[in-house]
Amino acid sequence: MSRIGIIGAGHGVFGRRSDATVQELAFEAFRAALEDGGIDRDRLDATVIAAVPEYHKQRSVAGVVQEYLNLNPRPTWLTEVACASGSAAIRTAWMAIQSGLHKVVAVIGCQKMTELSTPEILALMGRVGEVQWESVLGTTFPGYYAMFATRHMHEYGTTREQLLEVAVKNHHYGSMNPNALFKKEITMDKALASDPVASPFCVYDCCANADGAACLILADEDTATSVAGDRTVWLDGVGCATSSMSVLRRPELTGLPSAQHASKTAYEMAGVTERDIDVAEVHDCFTIAEIMAYEDLGFCAKGDGGPFISDKRSYIGGDVAVNVDGGLKAKGHPIGATGVSMAYEIVNQLRSESGDRQVPDAEVGLTHNVGGIGQYTFVHVFKRS
Repeated sequence: MSRIGIIGAGHGVFGRRSDATVQELAFEAFRAALEDGGIDRDRLDATVIAAVPEYHKQRSVAGVVQEYLNLNPRPTWLTEVACASGSAAIRTAWMAIQSGLHKVVAVIGCQKMTELSTPEILALMGRVGEVQWESVLGTTFPGYYAMFATRHMHEYGTTREQLLEVAVKNHHYGSMNPNALFKKEITMDKALASDPVASPFCVYDCCANADGAACLILADEDTATSVAGDRTVWLDGVGCATSSMSVLRRPELTGLPSAQHASKTAYEMAGVTERDIDVAEVHDCFTIAEIMAYEDLGFCAKGDGGPFISDKRSYIGGDVAVNVDGGLKAKGHPIGATGVSMAYEIVNQLRSESGDRQVPDAEVGLTHNVGGIGQYTFVHVFKRS
């Protein structure tokens, strides 16, 4: 297989974007990616749009975005695997280029999460599991992850304070990110005093919905080398795996089997191990999700995720810097855009273009993007030019 490189990356501001349609959000990130790559839209062969249609009032999101960006009649299509849609789009573009069908493909993750009412959002969240057996019991995203947290606390002694250390860290780095929804640091006392959501979670254990978009431009090896040169970031490992829709049929409740399998594939393809990862973006939809990711990705032993965060081993200067853009927790979670946003951060880190949040001498980066409650996980490994 040849190498596939990222030659352009763009990102919009995440938040309650009542000032913009989904097309305008997509354009914001798309224009930034073209400018970053120093290329014209005429170089593009195709686009892959990542979005979850249920959250949009606009149907056929890929079509309206493609038209708004003046990219017709090039091919476009939509990828949707819940919260992992952005990483699925990146993988799809990687495969399209690897096959030889296209040379340059733009990936755009875009989502309007604030157009629907709270009852409408809750109704969608209630269908996250296996509808026939679990969703009828009233299970939701917070409910499932609260169950994971309770089991992790029972088996390994993980504490409420260790869970909320994730929030404190991610808000610390989010305060430095101009694209983040939340740009203020929080204290442990403030986090512990926030309102309950689903035991043991309180408000600060949970990420927030947001509107936003991010864009990457992928290219074949020859094009990447000629266009971006040393600024190219290579996508050398693409791992994807699935787990049962029902958590009742999974072997454990303290980790995601799909993440464990996907990371193994990505490490092997990229020729690295977990010890080679300098900076990672992991799917911290809830605080326990980041702690489980430390373990599923091999950054620490099973059950050691709590001490890993409390000992600051996931801060810049620790074993591996995790979510130093604020993660979903502080940056926000516009679900179709999240996986692309993760990759955007890794691209900037490997180019040494992250300012005050820069991980020194970062050479290998990773993204870990989970769909639903672990039904799908995508793990991607990136390397410097």
